[in-house]
Amino acid sequence: MPATAELDSFRIALDAGRFAHHGGRIAAARTLFPDAPQRWVDLSTGINRRSYPAPRATSAQRNRLPEASQLVELEARAANTFHVDDPARVVALPGTELALRLLPQVLALREAAVLGPTYSSHADAWTRVGSNTLNVDEPALQSCLDRSCTDQSDTDRPLALTVVNPNNPDGRVLSRERLLDLHERLAHRGGALIVDEAFADTDPSISVADIAGSEEAARLIVLRSFGKFYGLAGVRLGFIVASPAIAGSVRNLMGEWPISADALAAGRAAYGDRPWAERMRVALNRSARRLDTLLGRSGFQVVGGTSLYRLARAANAQQRFLHLLHASVLTRPFDHDHTLLRFGLPHGRAEWERLATALGSDHD
Repeated sequence: MPATAELDSFRIALDAGRFAHHGGRIAAARTLFPDAPQRWVDLSTGINRRSYPAPRATSAQRNRLPEASQLVELEARAANTFHVDDPARVVALPGTELALRLLPQVLALREAAVLGPTYSSHADAWTRVGSNTLNVDEPALQSCLDRSCTDQSDTDRPLALTVVNPNNPDGRVLSRERLLDLHERLAHRGGALIVDEAFADTDPSISVADIAGSEEAARLIVLRSFGKFYGLAGVRLGFIVASPAIAGSVRNLMGEWPISADALAAGRAAYGDRPWAERMRVALNRSARRLDTLLGRSGFQVVGGTSLYRLARAANAQQRFLHLLHASVLTRPFDHDHTLLRFGLPHGRAEWERLATALGSDHD
């Protein structure tokens, strides 16, 4: 096991949010371990390591501004994939990180709640625009629905509630019926329900994008990520599904050319390739089961996740995180619970073997 001094250094880094804020901190890991003997294996994100073989834009397309017709086609293909009958309710943006930061400006609600623990950017986005923002668990959420989260004397204040579904990192899923009930109660007060479906492509049956912004659910807004399931996070592409009025406000904020030529090319190809998506879901489920077995044999208890990542618990998770760093394997710790680590899926035989070796030598 790592020396006490090394563990203390890690805890300082963890408390500062160096690794716990989000995954993908390979540069930080290299800084802490400059003499790491092997190429780094990044298992700290939920991004599919088997990327969709997307085409790039042609040189001519890169040389000029994107055509409006290409954006319309992309949004139509995305709408078809999400089972949305009106493409006008689907807005393409350069990533859902931007989408979740635009919504507080568009909705302009003074009170917000995020069902957590989950992706921290949601609460941060509302806090930055001056909204009273709370992270709530299920029992506290019920209280917020009955009365104001922050002002118990005000029972009618509109509330923006964000639910990540399936949740990151534990994979919790709220049913369609539950989400529609939440929407109805929030809309009655002039609020809104935001459902972040960043990982819903792994199981489209849980999605409520088909009704987001429809007459049935006018105050339901859905965020969809492209980069995670299709393994192309660097392309920077995401979508908001909302009512025509909210969608129009977002489009106005984005301007004439919101998406790059390469993002347009990748998205149009991927959303037209349903067989690839179906094969990938099967492959991801198989790999997730393999990872569960490996983690269980090494002393972890798998407590949740999706087919793109697994959440595992161990009493000595902090020490094991540091040990994995020494083996040039980056996972994801959490500042709200130091017994948890999240593992993305290894890619290729060499990475599976590297992880198995690191976990085996790590476990007492």
